[in-house]
Amino acid sequence: MPLNIPPAPAAAERSVSAALQSTTVPSPHPLYLNRGTLRPVLPLPVHRLTPVLDPAVPATSRLTGWRFLLESGGRAVGTAETMLTADGWAFSHFGEGPYIASTERAVRRAEALTGSYQPRLLSIPELYMLTLWLHTDPAADPAEGAPRPEDILVPLAPAPPGITADHPVRVDALLPLLAGRLRIAAPAG
Repeated sequence: MPLNIPPAPAAAERSVSAALQSTTVPSPHPLYLNRGTLRPVLPLPVHRLTPVLDPAVPATSRLTGWRFLLESGGRAVGTAETMLTADGWAFSHFGEGPYIASTERAVRRAEALTGSYQPRLLSIPELYMLTLWLHTDPAADPAEGAPRPEDILVPLAPAPPGITADHPVRVDALLPLLAGRLRIAAPAG
């Protein structure tokens, strides 16, 4: 298996379990009303890409949280996300929508690739974009690192116009396109 899924910090996992058991954490969807049937699976570190307006400048990112798929009856039905606070890892929110199925598809496709990877999520909020980031150092600290040119990004659906969802692309091929989009999206000033 080419994917080396890193374990989530214990405190992040505990915060999701506590939120699932809580009656005070709001549920965004009726599926979450019976939270006892949900279990967190596939923990992925979530990194935010620092906007790169010049493709010649190396990309950087920072860890912003951990996302877990929530499984019920053998299928993913939602997500739970944690964030890093001054006091450590804390539950942030539940989620739903198309990124759930797209994440599952991207992970299945990644498992069929040759090579070994550490799966992460890379968020580009300025473009309303989320990708599965296949880091080529499977033993790396999941909280560290930046996208390398040889890493692979799989844009999750829905992807911005002109970017194919669910299609693996090397970082050095996709980042110049994203840099162009970010220059257009950046406020003048």
